[in-house]
Amino acid sequence: MKALLVYPSYPDTFWSFRSILPFVSRKAAFPPLGLLTVAALLPAEWDKRLVDANVASLEDADLEWADVVLVSAMLVQSPSAKSIMRRAKHAGKIVVAGGPAFRGHLEHFPDADHFIIGESEVVMPAFLQDFTRGVAKREYGSSEHPNLKSTPLPAWGLLKMRDYVSMALQYSRGCPFDCEFCDIVVMNGRRPRVKRPEQMIQEFQSLYDAGWRDSVFIVDDNFIGNIVQVKEFLPVLAEWQKRHNYPFKLMTEASVNLALDEELMEMMSAANFHKVFIGIETPSTQSLVECGKKQNVRTDFSVAVREIHQHGMQVMGGFIVGFDNDTPSIFDQQFKFIQEIGVVTAMVGVLNALPHTRLWNRLKSEGRLFDGLSGENTDACINFNPIMGCDVLLEGYKKLLGVLYSPKKYYDRISMFLSSYNPTSRGRIVRTDVQAFLKSMWAVGIVSSARIHYWKLILKTVVTKPKALSAVVELAILGLHFERVSRRVMNSTFSRL
Repeated sequence: MKALLVYPSYPDTFWSFRSILPFVSRKAAFPPLGLLTVAALLPAEWDKRLVDANVASLEDADLEWADVVLVSAMLVQSPSAKSIMRRAKHAGKIVVAGGPAFRGHLEHFPDADHFIIGESEVVMPAFLQDFTRGVAKREYGSSEHPNLKSTPLPAWGLLKMRDYVSMALQYSRGCPFDCEFCDIVVMNGRRPRVKRPEQMIQEFQSLYDAGWRDSVFIVDDNFIGNIVQVKEFLPVLAEWQKRHNYPFKLMTEASVNLALDEELMEMMSAANFHKVFIGIETPSTQSLVECGKKQNVRTDFSVAVREIHQHGMQVMGGFIVGFDNDTPSIFDQQFKFIQEIGVVTAMVGVLNALPHTRLWNRLKSEGRLFDGLSGENTDACINFNPIMGCDVLLEGYKKLLGVLYSPKKYYDRISMFLSSYNPTSRGRIVRTDVQAFLKSMWAVGIVSSARIHYWKLILKTVVTKPKALSAVVELAILGLHFERVSRRVMNSTFSRL
């Protein structure tokens, strides 16, 4: 069999960074780790080819070559996935679909012949057994959460690594917290499952052997969900990094209780983590209680963010507006909160109800759910009727983005970050770092409306904290992207899906 694995394109979103990728001569931020893992689960004798529509066009010749087309997608990729499947079906190919986009409303994807619902390690074997016998059913699924020791090494050989800013690996699945709006527990369960330290080191070694020497994103739902296990793994990883002269700068997602564990932060710093995304959500205690984010209720985020920054990890934060307990004052509260705690990369989104979450079930029972979902919470679309009203919510959201990513307020946050940041990450300066800095001098320092703020910040960093210069330059470049995305939202016509 000839298997064509296709990853649909993303729209231009907060995390796509499409407009600033030319600064580092890359085409996409991250590779399709899920498809690379699925490729490794396919029979070894099959011929395999990968097309990531975010870095290259799907050509007719690719479809002509294939016997079967496998498409994996997130919700936000659904429009592109439908187009790809339509083309594949028109070309007479067997189409197999899997991933979060296909966990509900399968009737929206009429061009798929087979659906893989659930974790591939337990679902794919049954499908492949029937498929090779010519008796495959339309849908295969399982709610089982397998031990990750059965997860194979990603098929790196299918990838052109130079197209990407960062590679991706996965250490664990699942999260011990059950936030009402989050679908992680629905998909991956509340008991975090981890890979053995030696298994993870083998994955890092495979990346190293493939020639990669740059950023690696540990794409876990919550990297520290199983603290006992992660503390066993991190010293092993730190020793491997040291032995290989720190080839990888690491980033991941974690819960805020990271800031309460000095030993854990020191271990992550020693392993060369330099960024961590945290779901901070809101300054409103009532809204945190409403959504079940109990781990955040008693947290002093000014202290927590500062602690993490002092251990060499830049905090990226997720924030939400539109909870039932939110009033029209939440937008001003969010702005002041984000400025005060100094989270520069602040992704503020409108609450949306993802399928089969506790929020989705509650709103459905209350008759407040709208049809449809874009899967992108920063596009000013909404799929439920909020207490404060759609118009008030979306207009307030628009104004919040406008002020949050205005040059002055954005650079104020960078200065706040710089005041507590203690750079600890190790690694050599690569060509793309120098290239990005030189391009930023023109694009940010000359052409943009932030040019005065840029040069003040660069000079301040060189004088007071030169080791933080690469992080500051990166944030200055990211500011162009965030300002453009927020401007697009501000100028858009808001809609209910």
